[in-house]
Amino acid sequence: MLKRNLHNDTGSAFVELALVTPLLLLTMIGAAELGRIAYYAIEVSNAARAAVAYGSQTTSTASDFTGMQNAAINDASSIASLTFPSPGVTNACVCQTANSGNGATTTTAQGSCASISITTCPTSTTTGVTNTIVEYVQASTQAQVSTMLHYPGIPRSFTLHGFAQMRVIQE
Repeated sequence: MLKRNLHNDTGSAFVELALVTPLLLLTMIGAAELGRIAYYAIEVSNAARAAVAYGSQTTSTASDFTGMQNAAINDASSIASLTFPSPGVTNACVCQTANSGNGATTTTAQGSCASISITTCPTSTTTGVTNTIVEYVQASTQAQVSTMLHYPGIPRSFTLHGFAQMRVIQE
């Protein structure tokens, strides 16, 4: 006696493909979107680093705020919405007290470079303690990046932030 095959699997793979394809496409688009946002986040951070790299070259470039902004804009040329939120690009000076006896350093009296001088640094009567003025530059960047598609429950745009600070090379 012949046994008859009651189950016909013809076409079931096509039905499975039709059910899985939307999920696969959603996963691929989500991965591409995440990669795109990550790329822009790296660009915004690198723009801040480019600004402080330019400003930290000398004490004269540390006060060239336009040059630091241009360095950031040139570094992130693919981002049209790059801005410099407060404080933007700035420089600041600090008093650094070094003790040659134990190698310890402390930082005090932070402020603008015009308001800090060696005379405003704390004085010490201890032998081997020296005061120096150290200048820093810093840059804050941000950009507004929109998503390619609208996803329910996810914002249409993200604000990405970058920040960098570097010590100015002493001449």
